[in-house]
Amino acid sequence: MEKTIRLIYPQWQGGDITRWVPEVEDPQDAARGYYLGAQLLNFLAPDNGQHIVTVPVNMARGERKVTDGVLDRDDIALQTRAALDLLHVERPDRIVTLGGECSVSVVPFTYLAHRYGGDVAMVWIDAHPDITLPGDVYAGYHAMAVTACMGLGDKHIVGQLPARIEPSRILFVGLRDWERDEIKARQEQYGIKHLSPAEVADDSNAVTEWLERCGASHVVIHFDMDVLDPVEIIPAVGVSPDGMKMNEVVRTINDIARVKDVVGLTVAEPMPRTAIRIKNMLEQLPLLG
Repeated sequence: MEKTIRLIYPQWQGGDITRWVPEVEDPQDAARGYYLGAQLLNFLAPDNGQHIVTVPVNMARGERKVTDGVLDRDDIALQTRAALDLLHVERPDRIVTLGGECSVSVVPFTYLAHRYGGDVAMVWIDAHPDITLPGDVYAGYHAMAVTACMGLGDKHIVGQLPARIEPSRILFVGLRDWERDEIKARQEQYGIKHLSPAEVADDSNAVTEWLERCGASHVVIHFDMDVLDPVEIIPAVGVSPDGMKMNEVVRTINDIARVKDVVGLTVAEPMPRTAIRIKNMLEQLPLLG
């Protein structure tokens, strides 16, 4: 019998996002908002009896530092090892990952790429391509998630990963914000294809046709919540305009599952701004704080 686990991966260290969450007064609370977001995703997701495994994450408050071009590199490297150790014990065939910032897909997706002998395609549903590298102007590891899956990046992190995913087997869906020209040029250099929100607004044909050409039997899907149109909902840090609607994301993921074997699904980047503020308010009340 195939084994599916739900991996709660509340890693927050990959993001450097406090400037984009100004309504949370304490920047340390904003930075750790991804931790609460992962817990809320697990609370809100249907209870279908899946075995739940949680990756331990360092929640200590203090100064954050950049090491070799990666913010909080040492914590991320340790948490990468902890997540891999859990997967090696559990030995799942399928993984649902609830994060946490975008880099929470790196360990489960490379584990699954190894588990299926490289016969895996990766569909990355995101407003951004997440192909930065150590030394780029932005040091947040969550923006390096796809390059890490490709085996590129900090040796202390990617050197632990069990497999790499070829760029020819990666598709970006909903991409609309490269942030810098060199990132767009890097995507072209890598040869990674992408589809804009408009190209999947009416149907998922472009996605399923790419999957057929790709030839992989198994698929891992990353759903970054900032792909969603902020006019409809703002569940993440990013608020890039003209995004995908919720029903379009749901339809796209289900259409992928109809044509290929989905072995990994990640939901990432929840930033529960209101919940953080409510939590901070409750901590100040008598008999609660």
